[in-house]
Amino acid sequence: MNLTGLLQDSLSGDTVSQISQTIGADEDTTSNAIQASLPMLLGGLAYNSSNEEGAASLFGALDRDHDGSALDDLGGLLGNYSAGPGGGILDHIFGGQQNSIEQGVSRASGLDMSKVGPLLMILAPIVMGALGRTQRSQGLGAGDLAGLLGGATQQMSAGSPMIGILSQMMDRNQDGSSVDDIMRMIGGFLGGRR
Repeated sequence: MNLTGLLQDSLSGDTVSQISQTIGADEDTTSNAIQASLPMLLGGLAYNSSNEEGAASLFGALDRDHDGSALDDLGGLLGNYSAGPGGGILDHIFGGQQNSIEQGVSRASGLDMSKVGPLLMILAPIVMGALGRTQRSQGLGAGDLAGLLGGATQQMSAGSPMIGILSQMMDRNQDGSSVDDIMRMIGGFLGGRR
């Protein structure tokens, strides 16, 4: 199964319902926020792995900590997400720009700003687990990660009705494509960290 398929499978009906209960939001808004968040998480990972050092660092993290087993115990992850690895993963992906990402997701989805952070803390280990499982099953090396993540970002962006709203907010060059703008925006957010 490919990365986007694995994520969609992991974040299907029951899981969305459990996540919405965990963060205290209604299911529709939670689902919208998940659809807005995934391209941001994937795009951030794609951006970070677009150079050799970042790719090696991500590959090492997958090798050490993210074999995909998190996907087999989503209940455990949800039950204790605040003590889990989500915060650390988000710090690696977004650095000091997490607040800007949260505002974008909140505006695009209607999810209360105070609930976006917890949602991202839940989603981050799921994304890393799916990435780790895909990397292992396809035998991908560090140099393959940016391409895999870039493709997944585009697929998730294209398939998400929330991206229409997000792209209107973020299609800065008015070319009708938010993917390049999301990547550039994430790059701009993270650029100071290189």
